[in-house]
Amino acid sequence: MFTPKGKLIPIGGSENKDCHESGDCRKSFYSTGILKRLISEMHGAESRIELVPTASGIPEEVVQRYIRAFDKLGCYNVGVMPIQNREDALSQDYIDRLNCSDGVFFTGGNQSRLGKFFSDTPFAQALFERYMNDDFMIAGTSAGAMAMGHTMITGGNATSFKRGDVETATGLSFIDNVIVDTHFIERGRFGRLTQTVAANPGCIGIGLGEDTGLIISNGSDMEVIGSGQVIIFDGHAMKHEKGTDVSLNISIKDMAVHVLKMKDTYILKERDYGPKRAAMAS
Repeated sequence: MFTPKGKLIPIGGSENKDCHESGDCRKSFYSTGILKRLISEMHGAESRIELVPTASGIPEEVVQRYIRAFDKLGCYNVGVMPIQNREDALSQDYIDRLNCSDGVFFTGGNQSRLGKFFSDTPFAQALFERYMNDDFMIAGTSAGAMAMGHTMITGGNATSFKRGDVETATGLSFIDNVIVDTHFIERGRFGRLTQTVAANPGCIGIGLGEDTGLIISNGSDMEVIGSGQVIIFDGHAMKHEKGTDVSLNISIKDMAVHVLKMKDTYILKERDYGPKRAAMAS
């Protein structure tokens, strides 16, 4: 199978963008922050990055926050693709801009909008081709992260372990056999990701905490970045209990769960931890 040359960077939401404005620098944004790492995973401060606020209901406000954050980090070559419907996503102008950039960043919001507007479009195909063939970055936070896989959680009861309480749809399919959930620890979304992996046991479930993300390279090698934790759900050895119970409660045996923190690595194709990574030089 062809190995992607690009990188995927899903982020769990609420990445620390305005540390110095708020006075709360506990997350050490300027030394280990996620956005700084995004820049380094492209080609440094001179990189061209395009913001895609399609998922957001307040796109103008959202992109201004990111423009300020990148500006603080010395990255001034930031564009905005204000795609707000499927017709916009068919524009050749946006495809041309995509092909002249080093990476794109999908903001948070409603992930269903991303599937609805981008699926089976030339824009999505161009994104996938850049990711597969070039040193290109696709990053996304919250909804932008959840849309990266083929199976995408779109709603449902976050804490329920009852069948049918989770809604899913087809995502943008940049990576197979991975299901991403975000704001994971803070919003207690263990039930819905457990249930989604149980329904798709060939997939790895990834629960991203806030201000936490992954660098996924070679289509498989994951490194944790940010201040929080990542929870991995592996259902490949899972068993469902059989019986005559007609309730909606689910029963699962042997689902593996792993907890990762910054610098931890995990290899998707091996379903196991990888070697520890050294800290990036600041």
